[in-house]
Amino acid sequence: MTICAAIKPRLPAGVTRSALNSPGDRAPDDPPGIRRAAHLRARSRRVLRDRITTISIIQTPAPYLGGKRNLAKRLTALIDAIPHRSYVEPFVGMGGIFLRRARPAPVEVINDISGDVVTFFRVAQRHPDALAAELRGMLSGRDEFDRLRRIDPTTLTDIERAARFLYLQRLTFGGKIRTRCFGVDKANPSRFDPRKVLPNLERLNARLAGVTIERLGYGDVIARYDDPRALFYLDPPYWDCEDDYGVGVFARDDFERLANQLAKIRGRFILSINATDGARAVFSRFAIEEVDTTYTVGSAGGKRVRELIITNRKD
Repeated sequence: MTICAAIKPRLPAGVTRSALNSPGDRAPDDPPGIRRAAHLRARSRRVLRDRITTISIIQTPAPYLGGKRNLAKRLTALIDAIPHRSYVEPFVGMGGIFLRRARPAPVEVINDISGDVVTFFRVAQRHPDALAAELRGMLSGRDEFDRLRRIDPTTLTDIERAARFLYLQRLTFGGKIRTRCFGVDKANPSRFDPRKVLPNLERLNARLAGVTIERLGYGDVIARYDDPRALFYLDPPYWDCEDDYGVGVFARDDFERLANQLAKIRGRFILSINATDGARAVFSRFAIEEVDTTYTVGSAGGKRVRELIITNRKD
């Protein structure tokens, strides 16, 4: 008995057999069978790559001072419109823009000078189950909040430190960092509820796969990752609010240093900051768009304000 029936490989969705024989994709010196198999594998990889160019947008793990919730749609659309291979955030905070992007770049880097921020993302990336177990046993209450706030985070294990940081940021009023205080809302349940926190933590773990997490000064991370195909999104402290992240973390002079460095990079950048005369002057060499947005603190409604979106290209 002869078994010689040709078995045709199953093609990915959207790939036709006629497309496999496109002359431009052939290697002229290869036998037809080898050409077909190689081209099929290449087309399959391209289809798979295209399928993963969009991802599910997830919620930020916790409120954070200077979050960009009300500008996220505008900023992510601007980011998507700029061709880039690597995407870098020197001031990632709680990922208010990073986690709302639906189209990840092939290379992604998030950075923050805060040891709490970096430890949290690193633990969420590498030890999500241990972090979930630590959070599952935590209770929402003012005494517990004040106890954890008083602890020096450097005395804790990485998992304990990440859990403490997430707990405090979920419960602190207005996402504050240096001046945390226990926030309450008489009309709503506690903002720290493991039933809501843990499922989002699972999605965060998946989103962080393949992401490089750095703890460098903004100047160092820009210099290290600058490239003609790089896009930096920068969300530095607001003008006149430099000490809100801690004394000595970012000074007024840093705005000028940042502007001078951005003027020399080979890649592209987008920077957002509150609209002040000082910010306009420091970044006046770049293209500036002034936009309306709303600042919200806790549940106290919103305040209409203006922000600047600054880029190094006018086109």
